[in-house]
Amino acid sequence: MVVDIYVDADGCPVRDECIKVARRHDLKLYIVSDGGIRPVNDKRIELVIVSPGMDAADRWIADHIGCNDIVVTADIPLAADCIKSGAVALKPNGDTLNETNIGPALGTRDLMANLRETGEITGGPSPFNRQHRSRFLSALEVAVQTALRCSKNLSL
Repeated sequence: MVVDIYVDADGCPVRDECIKVARRHDLKLYIVSDGGIRPVNDKRIELVIVSPGMDAADRWIADHIGCNDIVVTADIPLAADCIKSGAVALKPNGDTLNETNIGPALGTRDLMANLRETGEITGGPSPFNRQHRSRFLSALEVAVQTALRCSKNLSL
């Protein structure tokens, strides 16, 4: 069983970190976007350009991700779809989403969207910073190590 990493790349601030970890572990990395991203000269790293449109990258990832894979996304509904497939979801700030916490995350997302629609909340998330990047890199490394151990155990 192979472990792949999928990056919802439109607006993702941690693409370089994903590339570094994928190279370190010799993993396949899919960078999925609707354009505007330069290809990486590495046979393990595949740039997937989807047609422009709402959630096109999300649909591609959800259709291709499998059990024990890892998705990097800030999109909570995409994370939920991937978790249903047995994948682990990481947000760019290092938060891990799984079957235990995805329900509350979806609920909070919906609540915040409703509050924004009524004008109650006008701000967004805190700016991405160095601590988020460091936390993400650590969380991705842990997720990869766990997935590789699980994959090894399943193949025995």
